Amino acid sequence: MGIEIERKFLLADDTWRAAVTGSKPIAQGYLVDVRALRDGTARASVRVRISGEQAWLNIKSVELGVSRAEYELPLPLADAQTMLATLCDGVLEKTRHHVEVDGWLFEIDEFHGHNHGLIVAEIELPAADAAFPRPVWLGREVSDLVRYYNVNLIDHPFARWSDAERAAADARPVSGEHV
Repeated sequence: MGIEIERKFLLADDTWRAAVTGSKPIAQGYLVDVRALRDGTARASVRVRISGEQAWLNIKSVELGVSRAEYELPLPLADAQTMLATLCDGVLEKTRHHVEVDGWLFEIDEFHGHNHGLIVAEIELPAADAAFPRPVWLGREVSDLVRYYNVNLIDHPFARWSDAERAAADARPVSGEHV
C-alpha cells in the first residue's frame, strides 16, 4: 500500500508559467459516485485517468487532509477510454504543468471545460510536516477544502460555484496568514 502525502495550493499569480518544464493533458473520471463519498457509504474514491497513451486506475482512501492511502494500477488505454465513456458520471479535463523549485516538483493543474479558470498547485511530500520551498507564486493552501478535490469538481464544477466560493478561490494570502 502506498501513502500519498500531498498539499494543495491556489496560485497568487502567473509567474510560475515561465518555469514550466513540461505539460501533459489529463482526462479522468470516477467510478464511485461523489454522493457515496459524501454520505459515507464509500470508503475510497476510484478514478480512471488517461494521460497521453497511458492510463491508470487509482484508488484513494477518503480521509480529509494531506495523507491518504493510495493505490495506482496501470490499465490498457482502450479499457480506460471505455470506462470513461460508459461508467463515469463525468470527465474532468485538465493540463498538468510541471515546475521544479529547488529540487521539488510542483504539479500545477489548469482545469478546462466547466472548471475553466481554476488553477491549483500540488506538491507531494515525504512527510506531512516536511519543509518545502514557497515560491512567490504559491498562494493560499486549500488542502483541507473538499471543493478543490477533483472528485468534487465533477459534481460541483468551478463554473457553478457561488460568488462566495469564487471570492474564496480568488483570495490571496494576507500578511500573517498560514499558506
